[in-house]
Formats: sequence, structure tokens, C-alpha cells
Amino acid sequence: MDPRTGSHWRRKLIVATVTAILISTLASAPVLADDLPALRQGLWKFQRTVGGKQIETTKCTSPTEDMKKMNATLEKGGCRFSPVKKSGNVYTYSADCSMKMPTGATMSSRSTSVMTVAGDSSYKIDIDAVTDGQASKELLVAQRVGDCTK
Repeated sequence: MDPRTGSHWRRKLIVATVTAILISTLASAPVLADDLPALRQGLWKFQRTVGGKQIETTKCTSPTEDMKKMNATLEKGGCRFSPVKKSGNVYTYSADCSMKMPTGATMSSRSTSVMTVAGDSSYKIDIDAVTDGQASKELLVAQRVGDCTK
């Protein structure tokens, strides 16, 4: 029997998919917005590098407002955040999450994020995570590229 067709392969695929979603979500909003400097609303470019693959998106947004909304959603979903440690323009925090998967199993993840803010129009976040024993790294680079056209 091909091991990729068994439940072990499906579980690994589900864990990998949920891990990628969780890490991306944590990169977007891992801290309370009150703990961060105000980031300008506008057209932002986000470059994520996960597992050697780069994903780039551009959208009209207010990162500070997005962080407030996402933080509330993550807390409802089972995540708890550490207090933010600030040193100059560097913010360090962690998140412990326990989430139910569609299969009914519980997935546990712990991430540590280091966010470096370069003014109100640029930041980057380095994330180290362990999800169900599997380590991963992500880098998010966010840059305001202009005003929204709307």
C-alpha cells in the first residue's frame, strides 16, 4: 500500500496546511495593537517566506486595525499571547495555541516572534514555531507602498 494514501499522509498534509495558516495568521497579528506603534493605513506589500517559498500580496489596509481584529479572532480560537517585551523598535512575544482540526484532533503550536518596526510604514517579523513537534520558520516583510486608490 502506498503510504501517501493512508491516514498518516492525510494527517501530515492537514497538519502542514493548518500550520501554514496558523503561522501566517500569527505573523499578521500576534500582539495587542496597543503594544505597537501606529502603522499608517494605505497600500501595503507583504512578502512572506515560509519553507523557502515566497508569497507576496499587496492590499489596501490598516495593519494596526487588522492586528486588533486578528488578535481577537486568535484568542477566541484558543491562542494565548505573552506580554510584549520592547527594546527600542524591536518587539518580542510568543503565542501558545491549541486548536481543533476538522478531524477532531487537537493541534498545538508555540511560536516566538521578533518584530522590528521601521517607522509607521515598514516592519518585519521573524517567527520560529513548533507545531505538533515540527519546527518551522517564517519571515514577513511589510512595506507601505502608497495611498489606496479608493
